[in-house]
Amino acid sequence: MALEESLAKFKRKQEKCQSTLTSINNARAGSFRAAASPHDKSVPIATSASIAVKAPAIKFSDDTQRLQHINSVRKSTIGAQLKRVLDLLRETREAFTAEKINEACYVDAINNKEVFNGLAKNDKVHYDGKRFSYKPKYGVKNKEELRQFILKYPEGIRIGDLSDAYPRVMEDLQALKASGAVWLLSNSDSREDVAYPNDPKINIKVDDDLKSLFREIDLPHDMIDIEKYLQKNTMKPATNTARRRAMAQVQDSSPKPKAKKKTRDISKRTKLTNAHLPELFQNLNVP
Repeated sequence: MALEESLAKFKRKQEKCQSTLTSINNARAGSFRAAASPHDKSVPIATSASIAVKAPAIKFSDDTQRLQHINSVRKSTIGAQLKRVLDLLRETREAFTAEKINEACYVDAINNKEVFNGLAKNDKVHYDGKRFSYKPKYGVKNKEELRQFILKYPEGIRIGDLSDAYPRVMEDLQALKASGAVWLLSNSDSREDVAYPNDPKINIKVDDDLKSLFREIDLPHDMIDIEKYLQKNTMKPATNTARRRAMAQVQDSSPKPKAKKKTRDISKRTKLTNAHLPELFQNLNVP
């Protein structure tokens, strides 16, 4: 109500100033008419219209749009105002007082107790008694901390739980995947992406029931059939057997190099033509 009264008062002042300007222009037009000689055609008689054209335009409504925006924000639902503050805290990762929140996004967390209590009790907001800041689920702050954190979860951790750790966390996850430090796999049941550590030192315990289920699966004998089954279930095979076999056939059809003739060893039956040079045959092992 206070904001609406301020807007109404502002509009009344605007109308009053406009009428004052009009009266000033009319008075100036009258003085110009009295000073100008009716026989002097070289001096044009100033009129209120010409003065209005030449006078610079004065704007009294520069702040009206901002006030209307503030009014629309504060008339919105409590949930919409809380989301507006959460977006501010998550994007900036800075601590804001209630006054600074009002300046940054026009949400009145000072006088609106519902907004204040909603922020103070929100799971995604940390309130130290004076300032509000964003509180992610896991407190990692850079790529190295992220890598060390994923190593603690050999069974995997949901990427959705890591996505709000800090602004560049998704880019760092892709960088860790490219370097081979982690695996990013998709859960076909829940349709959620999971991050796994790529560390051979980690011992992963598998239940005996899962082992027996794996061993009882009857897989096709031909790898091509396995790849077709994976593609049918919206999974991408890691191999391409058809292409590999086609390449192998091309290599088999290429001409083979000729085999080299086998060199014959010297034996007792070998006829030596240089028998008169015995020093040539001192190091030969003749059976």
